[in-house]
Amino acid sequence: MHLQVSDLGPAEEFYEHGLGFDVVVRSYPGALFVSAGGYHHHIGMNTWNSAGGSAPPRGARGLDRYQVLLPDADALRRESDRLEAEGSQVEEADGGVLATDPSGNRVLLSSAA
Repeated sequence: MHLQVSDLGPAEEFYEHGLGFDVVVRSYPGALFVSAGGYHHHIGMNTWNSAGGSAPPRGARGLDRYQVLLPDADALRRESDRLEAEGSQVEEADGGVLATDPSGNRVLLSSAA
Protein backbone atom coordinates (compact mmCIF):
# COMPACT_ATOMS: atom_id res chain seq x y z
CA MET A 1 0.00 0.00 0.00
CA HIS A 2 1.38 3.41 -0.96
CA LEU A 3 -0.28 6.55 0.35
CA GLN A 4 0.08 10.25 -0.34
CA VAL A 5 0.50 12.27 2.85
CA SER A 6 0.90 15.98 3.46
CA ASP A 7 3.62 15.73 6.13
CA LEU A 8 5.82 12.77 7.07
CA GLY A 9 6.18 13.72 10.76
CA PRO A 10 2.51 13.37 11.73
CA ALA A 11 2.19 10.34 9.43
CA GLU A 12 5.06 8.64 11.26
CA GLU A 13 3.44 9.38 14.63
CA PHE A 14 0.14 7.87 13.49
CA TYR A 15 1.54 4.74 11.85
CA GLU A 16 4.32 4.01 14.34
CA HIS A 17 2.87 5.13 17.66
CA GLY A 18 -0.85 4.92 16.87
CA LEU A 19 -0.99 1.72 14.81
CA GLY A 20 2.22 0.12 16.06
CA PHE A 21 4.01 -0.38 12.74
CA ASP A 22 7.81 -0.37 12.69
CA VAL A 23 9.58 2.29 10.62
CA VAL A 24 11.84 0.43 8.18
CA VAL A 25 12.98 3.30 5.92
CA ARG A 26 13.06 6.94 6.95
CA SER A 27 16.03 8.06 4.84
CA TYR A 28 14.46 8.11 1.36
CA PRO A 29 13.74 11.77 0.39
CA GLY A 30 10.07 12.61 0.88
CA ALA A 31 9.06 9.08 1.83
CA LEU A 32 8.52 6.82 4.83
CA PHE A 33 8.07 3.04 4.87
CA VAL A 34 6.56 1.01 7.73
CA SER A 35 5.90 -2.68 8.30
CA ALA A 36 4.92 -5.33 10.79
CA GLY A 37 6.88 -8.49 11.53
CA GLY A 38 10.09 -7.45 9.76
CA TYR A 39 8.69 -7.27 6.23
CA HIS A 40 10.45 -4.74 3.94
CA HIS A 41 7.31 -2.57 3.95
CA HIS A 42 3.57 -2.95 4.16
CA ILE A 43 2.78 0.75 3.86
CA GLY A 44 4.75 3.39 2.01
CA MET A 45 3.97 7.09 2.36
CA ASN A 46 5.29 9.99 0.37
CA THR A 47 4.87 13.74 -0.03
CA TRP A 48 6.02 13.90 -3.64
CA ASN A 49 2.71 15.26 -4.97
CA SER A 50 0.97 16.05 -1.70
CA ALA A 51 3.31 18.04 0.59
CA GLY A 52 1.31 20.54 2.62
CA GLY A 53 -1.94 19.45 0.98
CA SER A 54 -5.27 18.94 2.65
CA ALA A 55 -7.42 15.84 2.85
CA PRO A 56 -9.69 15.30 -0.13
CA PRO A 57 -13.35 16.16 0.42
CA ARG A 58 -15.75 13.34 1.29
CA GLY A 59 -16.99 11.64 -1.85
CA ALA A 60 -13.94 12.61 -3.93
CA ARG A 61 -12.50 10.03 -6.29
CA GLY A 62 -9.72 7.90 -4.94
CA LEU A 63 -9.12 5.52 -2.08
CA ASP A 64 -12.02 5.55 0.36
CA ARG A 65 -10.22 3.43 2.96
CA TYR A 66 -8.05 0.37 3.35
CA GLN A 67 -8.23 -2.47 5.84
CA VAL A 68 -5.73 -3.79 8.37
CA LEU A 69 -6.69 -7.25 9.58
CA LEU A 70 -5.69 -8.03 13.17
CA PRO A 71 -5.48 -11.57 14.62
CA ASP A 72 -8.37 -11.34 17.11
CA ALA A 73 -10.79 -9.10 19.01
CA ASP A 74 -8.26 -8.47 21.81
CA ALA A 75 -5.72 -7.12 19.30
CA LEU A 76 -8.41 -4.93 17.77
CA ARG A 77 -9.31 -3.51 21.18
CA ARG A 78 -5.63 -2.84 22.00
CA GLU A 79 -5.09 -1.00 18.69
CA SER A 80 -8.24 1.05 19.17
CA ASP A 81 -7.16 1.99 22.71
CA ARG A 82 -3.66 2.89 21.50
CA LEU A 83 -5.03 5.14 18.75
CA GLU A 84 -7.32 6.92 21.20
CA ALA A 85 -4.42 7.36 23.67
CA GLU A 86 -2.41 8.97 20.86
CA GLY A 87 -5.28 11.42 20.23
CA SER A 88 -6.79 9.85 17.10
CA GLN A 89 -10.52 9.79 16.54
CA VAL A 90 -11.87 6.27 16.14
CA GLU A 91 -15.39 5.09 15.40
CA GLU A 92 -17.03 1.72 15.10
CA ALA A 93 -17.74 0.79 11.48
CA ASP A 94 -18.36 -2.40 9.51
CA GLY A 95 -17.58 -4.67 12.46
CA GLY A 96 -14.27 -2.95 13.19
CA VAL A 97 -12.77 0.40 14.06
CA LEU A 98 -12.31 3.20 11.55
CA ALA A 99 -9.51 5.73 12.07
CA THR A 100 -8.19 8.55 9.90
CA ASP A 101 -4.51 9.45 9.58
CA PRO A 102 -3.41 13.12 9.73
CA SER A 103 -3.61 13.40 5.91
CA GLY A 104 -7.16 12.06 5.69
CA ASN A 105 -6.37 8.45 4.70
CA ARG A 106 -8.89 6.18 6.40
CA VAL A 107 -8.02 2.75 7.80
CA LEU A 108 -10.51 0.12 8.92
CA LEU A 109 -9.09 -2.12 11.63
CA SER A 110 -10.84 -5.50 11.73
CA SER A 111 -10.45 -8.78 13.57
CA ALA A 112 -9.67 -11.98 11.66
CA ALA A 113 -11.34 -14.09 14.36
